[in-house]
Amino acid sequence: MSNDDTGETEQEEESQLDGHDTFFWQSDDCPPEVLAQFWSSVAAYEQAPLTTHFQRLEEAGVELPAPESLDDRRLTAKLWEVIGALARMHVFLSQTDHLSDRELYTLLWHELLREPVKDMPPDEASAWYLDILGSGSEEDTYLYLKYYADEEWRQRWLADFPTDEMPEHEEPPYDRDRHLPTIVAGSLIEPEDGKPM
Repeated sequence: MSNDDTGETEQEEESQLDGHDTFFWQSDDCPPEVLAQFWSSVAAYEQAPLTTHFQRLEEAGVELPAPESLDDRRLTAKLWEVIGALARMHVFLSQTDHLSDRELYTLLWHELLREPVKDMPPDEASAWYLDILGSGSEEDTYLYLKYYADEEWRQRWLADFPTDEMPEHEEPPYDRDRHLPTIVAGSLIEPEDGKPM
C-alpha cells in the first residue's frame, strides 16, 4: 500500500491471534531485526497457553482468601499485598478510587483476576493494565464521566453523544490511585517514595 504523505510503502500481513484474523501493517523501511523480533513476539503469544492472574498469583505464593472470610483490616492488607504482587508481574491497576478496599478486592477476586490471559513471562518492556472501568459498559462509562473525566472530556462526550445522561462531577470517595505502583523505563515505582520496588 502506498503512503501518500511519506512516499513510503507498506505491506499488509495477516495473522491469527486468539482465533481471530488480525492484520498488521509494516513499512518497507522497518529494520529487519525489528521486524523479526515483532514476529517472534507474535508467534510466542499465539503459542502461549491460557492462565489467569489468579492462578499466577497463587503460583507465586500469594494466598487469595475469599473476601467474605476477611475482616476489614486483614482485607486491606491483603489487597495491597495483591497489588504489589501483581506489579512485580507487570500487572497494574487504574481507576480504582470509586471503590472501597472491600469492593475492589471483591471485584478482583470474583472477576478480574479470573479472566483468561496468555501465560507470557513479564519483560521490562511490557505491562498489563487492569482498567477497572475499561469494559465499555454503560455503567463503567457513567462512572468514568462522574469521577475521572475532566471537563474538556465531558464536553466532548456530550457533543458526540448529546442524548447520553451526563452525571454531575464528583470527587472519588477514596484516595488510592496515586499510591498504586507503576512502571517507568522498566523499573517498578511506588509513588509514595518514588523509588523502584
